[in-house]
Amino acid sequence: MDANRVNRTRSSSATTLWRWLPPVVLAASSSLVLTTTAQAQTEEEAALVVCDDKDARDRGRSTRRRAGGSNRDCEYREIVVDEETGEVLRERPVAIQRDVVPRRYSDIPRPTAEDYVALVPIPDRWRIVDSLGYPNNKWDPYNQNVIKGDKPIHGDWFFNVTAISDTVVEFREVPTPVGVQSTDRSGELDVLGSTEQALFNENLAVELVYYQGDTVFRPPDWEFRFTPVFNYNYTELEEITGVNADPGDGVDRHDNHVGIQAAFVDKHLRNVGDRYDFDSLRVGIQPFSSDFRGFLFQDSQFGARLFGIRHNNRFQYNLAWFRLLEKDTNSGLNDVSEDLRDNDVFIANVYWQDMPKLGFFSQATVAYNRSREDDFFYDTNDFIQRPASLGQERMRDYDVYYIGYNGDGHFGRLNLTVSAYAAFGEEDGGVFTGEDSDIEAFFFAAEPGLDLDWIRLRGSFLFASGDDDPFDDKSQGYAAIFENPQFAGADTSYWIRQGVPLIGGGRVALSQRNAVLPDLRSSKEHGLSNFTNPGLWLAGGGVDLDLLPELRLSFNANYLAFAETEVLEVARQQSNVDEEIGLDLSAALIWRPFMSQNVVARLSYAQLLGGDGFKDLYGDEDPYSLLLNVILTF
Repeated sequence: MDANRVNRTRSSSATTLWRWLPPVVLAASSSLVLTTTAQAQTEEEAALVVCDDKDARDRGRSTRRRAGGSNRDCEYREIVVDEETGEVLRERPVAIQRDVVPRRYSDIPRPTAEDYVALVPIPDRWRIVDSLGYPNNKWDPYNQNVIKGDKPIHGDWFFNVTAISDTVVEFREVPTPVGVQSTDRSGELDVLGSTEQALFNENLAVELVYYQGDTVFRPPDWEFRFTPVFNYNYTELEEITGVNADPGDGVDRHDNHVGIQAAFVDKHLRNVGDRYDFDSLRVGIQPFSSDFRGFLFQDSQFGARLFGIRHNNRFQYNLAWFRLLEKDTNSGLNDVSEDLRDNDVFIANVYWQDMPKLGFFSQATVAYNRSREDDFFYDTNDFIQRPASLGQERMRDYDVYYIGYNGDGHFGRLNLTVSAYAAFGEEDGGVFTGEDSDIEAFFFAAEPGLDLDWIRLRGSFLFASGDDDPFDDKSQGYAAIFENPQFAGADTSYWIRQGVPLIGGGRVALSQRNAVLPDLRSSKEHGLSNFTNPGLWLAGGGVDLDLLPELRLSFNANYLAFAETEVLEVARQQSNVDEEIGLDLSAALIWRPFMSQNVVARLSYAQLLGGDGFKDLYGDEDPYSLLLNVILTF
């Protein structure tokens, strides 16, 4: 007989035997078999309870409660998964012993339907905080304070006051010309005078903001902002006609001014999304920066700006028009007592978050600078500012268009800021020829950085094109509209911080104060953009050392050179001016005693080790600057 027949025979015999057993025996046997089977299944389940909640196949068992406590003895599976495909390669049971904790039941009974009442009004969140007993102190910006916008002053209108004291004490060496009439030092008379200078400058800014709306989740409906700045400044030189065109004013100057740095109305026009994407309109004197580092235009000017965000703040845009204000000469603040200048700036830009990679911002900018200045203008110190005392010293009209890309963010551990602009257009009358000229200029800057725990390493590179022929029909030196660069050490750097005059070539500055471009304009505050300039190369590096949470030490070294020198040779009537400006070395110690921006003190020292080009213009000088800056914010 084969195996199948044997099995069938055994099955048949067993069936025949069961048929002949008494019914009582059959019932007892069936009960015994069922009980044994159920008990075996129960013991098997008790022995193996899979508690891996991340495994969808056993989630039903993992969440099943067990009487006697909230924890139980479980058997967990160790799972090995292929990182690329996600395929489960191996499963291995791992037993874990857990102590069973008795369940705890609340003594508070469950609420019944009768315990629920109809809706009743409750106080807003500010009055709830008041009811909890938090104190209000108008001098404490970190606790409940009605003048810091922590609660409305009436309805849903808020008021916020910010006060900033910015104090600067500076000792410096700057190339200074000998006065036209004479010098203050007997026995000496030459083109280049004594370089020692001292400065004290105090700005007290009071920002008053009155706005409506719950700004926790959305922009304010209305905002009125007014920011006056009260300035006092003192300057001392060692040459007469340095502080004023009148030699009778001597070698020092006291001056004060009240500037209006913000006075605008902001109207929230509409929301365009569930997460408060919006459009707003702002009209008046308002601060604005065209890019991340202030390379093209960063100032507070009068104008109108339409701005907003889209796609959950992934895109931000600005459409702006500004008409430039006159500045106070000695403080650099807005002077609203003067008429608006005949100089218009139009800017459109778009920010794109996480483009091309998560953590990096990209921005596209288009700008138009239109100048129609036709009146002679003398500054507070009676020096001519428009037209610039350079070349033919004549008024110029120009139409300049800027197209630029800016990026800021990080790629992994690498931080990166990059900026590139092309400027093109035309000007009515070249600086040296008086003929119409086409503007074709370029600019590029990049600053990579790497964070190593408490150390940040930085590199800096910048190129601004220069004009290699001041007598042709092209102006190829790059010039910004109103720059204020935060780059390569910023105002810690000697070259960026100090304004160096072009002595013997016209009453213009080789470089402006708080600027990086050698654009040969009369001043950044009053002058016109000049696209007939030598251009610049800059390559440098720096390191920031966070010695303590409240103490940072920074070092910067920048190598500087002119891109072209033909313009300088023509202006100075001097041949063979070398391209090398020199090596700019600086160090800064920044102290924040409360680890916040409320008190910031900075002590910095910078020195320019003059290269051959700088020595050709100013002799064997290695000028320095020593700066103490204290900022107090309420």
